[in-house]
Amino acid sequence: MKTLVVTGGSTGIGAATAQAFVAHGWQVLSLARRACPVKGVVNVAVDFAVDGWEQVVERDAVAIVHPGVVCLVHNAALLEKDNAFSVSAQRLRHVLELNVVVPAVLNGLFRPRMKAGSSVLYVGSTLSEKAVANTASYVTSKHALVGLMRATCQDAIGTGIHTACICPGFVDTEMLRAHIGAAGDVDHVLRSLQAMSSHGRLIKPEEIAQLLLSCAQQPVIDGAVIHANLGQVEH
Repeated sequence: MKTLVVTGGSTGIGAATAQAFVAHGWQVLSLARRACPVKGVVNVAVDFAVDGWEQVVERDAVAIVHPGVVCLVHNAALLEKDNAFSVSAQRLRHVLELNVVVPAVLNGLFRPRMKAGSSVLYVGSTLSEKAVANTASYVTSKHALVGLMRATCQDAIGTGIHTACICPGFVDTEMLRAHIGAAGDVDHVLRSLQAMSSHGRLIKPEEIAQLLLSCAQQPVIDGAVIHANLGQVEH
């Protein structure tokens, strides 16, 4: 049996990924605060910001995953507007906890279930390898995620487990719209973001989901940072 475990499977890239894997016959577990809307998905309610989430995952998720081909997709993430000169220690720790520490701990929890052919896929960002202003904690965490992926590759040598970090550009998700909502004129900002793609549009969550499905099935993709940004226009 092939099993997908995806964090943040309730919306956006997570829900689209659940749909793509279900359509290809995978058992799918979503770890999120809210239920995934995709039919056939097993939902495990977990809040990664609350102490004791590891015990919840071990009891309600790991226990029902049959040893075999397991794909972990680390999709859940927190995006904050902050500044490298003013971000508080508490806020930085909170972002790093969800975006980096949680994936690392989940790797350890599910590793005993992962046989040859399994994979660990990280959802990074264009900001995994560059930066923009006023997004310091998110940029830092997404850079760290690439480091964690590369460490995963080295520590998985000889196990038959492969890994990659998929780095989307601007994806049309609830998180993106919530992030730009503070700017006031959402439509104007969306048009500006669309103009930053050589295709003049935002990425669809389903496009990233298909890329994740492809990576899960191709061990030749290992230790790779894959940019999926519709040819982002650089200035």
